[in-house]
Amino acid sequence: MKKFIYVIIFFSFFDLFTQLPVMSTYAESLGASAFLTGLAVGMYSLSNTFGNIISGFLTDRKGPFVILVIGLLTTGLSLTLYNLVAEPITLLTVRFVHGLVAGFIVPAAFTFLANATEQEKRGKGSAISGAFVGIAAIIGPAFSGILASRTSVPFVFNITASFMLFLGILATFVLRSSKVTKENTAPSTYIPIRVFFKNAGTLKAFSGAFFLMFSQGVIAYLLPLKVQSLGFDSRLSGTLMSAFGIIAVLVFILPSNRIFDKVAPIKTLSLGISLMGISQILISQADSSTLLYIAMICYGVGFGFLFPSVNSLLIDSTTVEVRGKAYGYFYAFFSLGVVLGSSLLGWLSLGIVSGFIFTGLVLIGFAVITLIPKRKPSHR
Repeated sequence: MKKFIYVIIFFSFFDLFTQLPVMSTYAESLGASAFLTGLAVGMYSLSNTFGNIISGFLTDRKGPFVILVIGLLTTGLSLTLYNLVAEPITLLTVRFVHGLVAGFIVPAAFTFLANATEQEKRGKGSAISGAFVGIAAIIGPAFSGILASRTSVPFVFNITASFMLFLGILATFVLRSSKVTKENTAPSTYIPIRVFFKNAGTLKAFSGAFFLMFSQGVIAYLLPLKVQSLGFDSRLSGTLMSAFGIIAVLVFILPSNRIFDKVAPIKTLSLGISLMGISQILISQADSSTLLYIAMICYGVGFGFLFPSVNSLLIDSTTVEVRGKAYGYFYAFFSLGVVLGSSLLGWLSLGIVSGFIFTGLVLIGFAVITLIPKRKPSHR
């Protein structure tokens, strides 16, 4: 059952990463203005945020099995809608629907996985799931970039749609016998949203998820510009991203991943986010391809430490009854991080060097804050 959930996680993120290299050019080919092109790219993450939150609430009420199957089937169907797109406004509508229903999958899948994993193995389990995310990040962009250049963007999405629909049908049989029933997941009392944000563990997990993807948004926005400013071919950006992905996957799958079960997740979280911050500063000062590779290797190690840590921290800070809702907010912060990572730097009008330095200092500052011990209450 766990292996099947890992496959679902892979294709969920594969769906996300296949969009990255083709969506802006696809929108432009439909006659979209620069504003509408940017909106088309960001619309998925925006509606995905709402989908994540809705999925979290429904997962706690109905159980992850039902929401996961619905998410897979509706995402598969939404991907086929790209065949009907002929103008920018229609593309925006399809992007909104696609992001919304795709948001159902990840919180339900990770809730399913967390509830089925022994507590003492939750760190290693999070690392393995992170490996599938990393592999999707390596394969997805290359797959869509090459195939779209030879066929069309809707054809690429049709391929992903077939996988999603197949997994949705297969899930109804594979996961039915292992599903967590509604009675086991439905909370006995209403739990206010503010409870998650008052809990130090869940708050740090949400913040870690946000800054992880915030840094990704900055990398996606500024790294190609940095490479171009140094006079290198744009292909170097792709190989640098692949290098980071490969290093992160190695951290996830090597025997060293046992560290995530033996060391407190808050310590590995702080280490991971610090390395990512240092790498951003290194990129800002790099003046050769060698230094850029060193910086991205450092970034990959940091990413490899951070992703399992925030998942472990979330599992440790929640119970089965509210875990779906917690994962819904968790991945909503993922989506918000991507949107704000690039848009905030654009709004602040920071240059390439100052943008990387600003991001690096923010990440290192967050790493220091996470290590500040929780103040014990004086009463209650």
